Amino acid sequence: MRTVAEVRIQDRAARGRLLVRNKPYWRQLSEGAHIGYRKGVRKGTWFARYLCQDSKKYVSSAIGDADDIQDADDLEFFSYKQAFDRALRWIDIARRGGGEADHVRAVVTAASYDLTVGHAVQCYIETRDARATSRAGRAIHSDAYYTLTRFVTSDTLAKTELARLSESDLHSWQKRMHRSKASSIQRVANDLKAALNAFYAAHRRELPADLPIVIEYGLKVEAPDMLVSIARENQILSDDQVRRVVAAAIAIDEDFGRLVILLAATGARFSQIARMRVGDVQPEFSRLLVPQSFKGKKRAVEYTRVQVGDDTLAALAKVIVDRPASAPLLERWRLRQTGPMEWERVDRGSWRSSSEMLRLWKRAARDAGLPASSIPYALRHSSIVRGLRFGLPIRLVAALHDTSVAMIERHYSRWITEGLDELAARAVVPLIAA
Repeated sequence: MRTVAEVRIQDRAARGRLLVRNKPYWRQLSEGAHIGYRKGVRKGTWFARYLCQDSKKYVSSAIGDADDIQDADDLEFFSYKQAFDRALRWIDIARRGGGEADHVRAVVTAASYDLTVGHAVQCYIETRDARATSRAGRAIHSDAYYTLTRFVTSDTLAKTELARLSESDLHSWQKRMHRSKASSIQRVANDLKAALNAFYAAHRRELPADLPIVIEYGLKVEAPDMLVSIARENQILSDDQVRRVVAAAIAIDEDFGRLVILLAATGARFSQIARMRVGDVQPEFSRLLVPQSFKGKKRAVEYTRVQVGDDTLAALAKVIVDRPASAPLLERWRLRQTGPMEWERVDRGSWRSSSEMLRLWKRAARDAGLPASSIPYALRHSSIVRGLRFGLPIRLVAALHDTSVAMIERHYSRWITEGLDELAARAVVPLIAA
């Protein structure tokens, strides 16, 4: 083993005087173990290496960027001391992994061993919260904040290092979740999967290459047959029930009534209706342009053209006259509390969150005689089932409601069958002569 000509790389100033070159400057940590620094044109990079006893060759890996131009943050840029600790840790883990043939997953940068599931979840929550705040126009928490904080960050899984994350860790986490329905577990698992995949995409150079496979199979919820949930029958409203709840909503408050009318007429989600503008109403074509949801990876704002009746257009006539096309279509009064059980109107603004309509919805549902368990989403369920019963093609029903054919078939298979039976019955003709 050759003696390494050591260079002073501990100080930032000393590293600044080194020459730019492709290979690192090495400094010995222990027998057969070294920490290295490679001087680049724009930045410096820390390395670690050790002598493999099987092949008698050095195994090396980058362990992060040096703090040459940015202060060390112990995540992306490392000081010499931080790189020193990570080099020792990586060498220890890599040596315990075995020979060169066992380094398919073990040889990753030392920085990855400080990246945990909790880091990934926190970054995802911050991103989702920022998106929710931007849409609502005020600081709010997203759904991911509540679900992941309750079921992940408070669990031992949050402390698990991503470099050592295994499928058994994720399966054990699922068993520790105390939720009654597998579909509920699936919703939390989907958020966790999105958090881990997003974090891997941002740190893929520091994490094992097979981590996405571990995430995919580790978060596959057991008993998949339980997940094929059918839309609850008590959430499918008849046309008469829809009319009654619309009338009750209008009687309570005109602004709330218009919101319920659009939810019933389009079958869209609250978030889509809240983003509609005055220009999205096209009375001359008897239709509305409903913005598509934020689901998926849409890069451009697209619209779904939905035909509506004259009664819906008449209900919207008051709010589209003499208003700019870019103004929010639906608005509501914002109230300020002035005393015990006393409120006053302050100004008008667009609907921000579906929670703003829950109190009014419960009152309207009670006045309309709907089941106590009815929720606003029942209007979307009912709209989808109405289209299926009228014999509309499943692809058209899916497009009108901004969803996929697979989701329609999965959750509304019973009503698809009923609608097809009626169509098939119309094609039956007498075959035996009288």
